[in-house]
Amino acid sequence: MEISGIMVSLDTTFAVLEEAKAHKCNLVISHHPLIFKGITTITPRIPEFKAIQFAIQNDISVFALHTNLDNKKDSLNLLLGGKIGLEKMQILQPRKRYLKKLVTFCPSNHAESIRESLFDAGAGHIGNYDCCSFNIPGNGTFRASDLANPFVGEKGKTHVENEIRIEVIFPEYIEQGLIKALLQSHPYEEVAYDIYSLDNLFDQVGSGIFGSLPVSMKPANFLDMVKSTYKLDFVRHTDPGDKLIRNVAICSGAGSFLIPSVYQHGIDAFLTGDLKYHDFQGAPEELLLVDIGHFESEEFVKEMLKEILIEKFPNFAVLISVRESNPIKYY
Repeated sequence: MEISGIMVSLDTTFAVLEEAKAHKCNLVISHHPLIFKGITTITPRIPEFKAIQFAIQNDISVFALHTNLDNKKDSLNLLLGGKIGLEKMQILQPRKRYLKKLVTFCPSNHAESIRESLFDAGAGHIGNYDCCSFNIPGNGTFRASDLANPFVGEKGKTHVENEIRIEVIFPEYIEQGLIKALLQSHPYEEVAYDIYSLDNLFDQVGSGIFGSLPVSMKPANFLDMVKSTYKLDFVRHTDPGDKLIRNVAICSGAGSFLIPSVYQHGIDAFLTGDLKYHDFQGAPEELLLVDIGHFESEEFVKEMLKEILIEKFPNFAVLISVRESNPIKYY
């Protein structure tokens, strides 16, 4: 369908969908999905029914990002870290088995152009380096059948060609585009290539971030800055003690699963949401554990998404939902 307008939100609630309809936005791009947990039937008995029915009846499409966005290096966590001045931010818990290796073989005089096409398609990034590849010269042999249209050699005769073996690594999500680029740039009628899965950590994708403040801060001053920066009425935290805060980790949403990684990195303070009693009780004494709230830690996603969309589609109407609010209330 043609998109008439986009509304960005944290959650996909009935109120957000009503708001989208009122502003003639037929696409809602949210962080949390409309259907959060697996369901087998859509009936009036499920909590999401009213919103699902409204979206269908009013031709409103819903596009949810959630952990795909959470696991990017330039994610909401990076935005939160930037707001409090963190420097040299890195992924806290990089993902494994996210990288693959492409190996291909080509005539020596075509190696440079094929490498460039693979780099342009997104391959060859290792940490702070790009255009990374490994190249080995060798001899390739083949014999073309009568049905073939060989680039080099003759039909029915075994041919030996001086070739280069090119190896590049790439994140799995670009695989289809990378193969397309290889096939378009390669001179051979039949392109030989192998793809291997790797166990390497990929530091561009994973959970949480960590970085350093420009200067160390007293715990009380740090907590005041967090409340002021994120516009919080209060935070829950462990005993701050008197240890200065310099190294800080952040995970928007529910991040208690990262506490072991936080401890291994020698972090002074960890900001996240949805912490439970035993998370606080079991936290190392040297770690300031701060619960800034699930909703509060993720509501900045709306301004982030709007900026991305406006940059990509400068002439398109993108609105931020103003009707949604924290579902948790305090008396």
